[in-house]
Amino acid sequence: MNDPALSALARQIRQWATELGFQACGIAPADPGEHRRFLQQWLEAGHHGEMQWMQEQAALRADPAGLLPDAQRVIAVRMDYLSSNEKPLDIVADGERAYIARYALGRDYHKLVRKRLSQLADRIREAAPEAATRACVDSAPVLERGFAEQAGLGWIGKNTMLIHPDAGSWFFLGEILTSLPLPIDAPFTSQHCGSCTACLDICPTRAFTAPWQLDARRCISYLTIEYKGSIPEDLRPLMGNRIFGCDDCVAICPWNKFATLTQEGDFAPRHALDSAQLIELFGWDEATFLARTEGSAIRRSGYECWLRNLAIALGNAPGSILVQQALQQRAGHPSALVREHVAWALRQQEKGT
Repeated sequence: MNDPALSALARQIRQWATELGFQACGIAPADPGEHRRFLQQWLEAGHHGEMQWMQEQAALRADPAGLLPDAQRVIAVRMDYLSSNEKPLDIVADGERAYIARYALGRDYHKLVRKRLSQLADRIREAAPEAATRACVDSAPVLERGFAEQAGLGWIGKNTMLIHPDAGSWFFLGEILTSLPLPIDAPFTSQHCGSCTACLDICPTRAFTAPWQLDARRCISYLTIEYKGSIPEDLRPLMGNRIFGCDDCVAICPWNKFATLTQEGDFAPRHALDSAQLIELFGWDEATFLARTEGSAIRRSGYECWLRNLAIALGNAPGSILVQQALQQRAGHPSALVREHVAWALRQQEKGT
């Protein structure tokens, strides 16, 4: 394709992206630039914890051509997901309710975003049969925030999240790698965090070692989802009622006053998980857990860690006979991991009653 045809196709891709429900679309070169170095420094510091795949896939993240030979461009897209105006920090402050990261309340975003990206890639190949494409969501080893920044979709804030001045940061990212030499968009080069440190200051576990530096080993999202072992006892009281992920550093960001609610029905909360009580969720048996998390990102934690996380949250809940009774029913659970955290939670409850 010649340059005018490529420019016309780029405009068409943006239009198709809008039709498919993406709120923004930009095009970046298939070179992560300085983000390659940032990744290596993060890994060398051990901040990835037990996420060994981050280390194992470092070379792929540094070079998209490893995922798609002859990759020349990355088409980056954004899809908003916030489904309610209820303030997340109000839920965090209610010790009897369960807090689940807002992105996980509805359908697993990997499924929806991947499907839409695949549809966009199909349209690109129809318009340019010679094009090679590969659709990616964050389960693929792509430095998505770096490419999104280079594609003009926002800047990476001090909490390491991508932020757009007109949309905040309650959104998912996705990418299409392509061999087409499409015209690139201007990168987002200006930082708009200024002297604000609200996201760093609010982190319950002090997971930020400095602006733009996150130690996953202290991050509640990592601890409740990726980490499968015993939660360090000094971190448990700091986790509050957060049982799957954490949004504090996003919820406090001043730029999120500009965030708009999603129009995607699939992102609406399922099974009233946005208002669920801790005791109720702790009572789910494994069959109920599997049934009510079908098609949900919450499945990633697994049932054993689901109970582990809930036990911690119940230990942090206001002292209550009902809470203690719920915990005692799990005191003899077959899992040593669950039993350990239930025992801790009971000790915590006894201190509060």
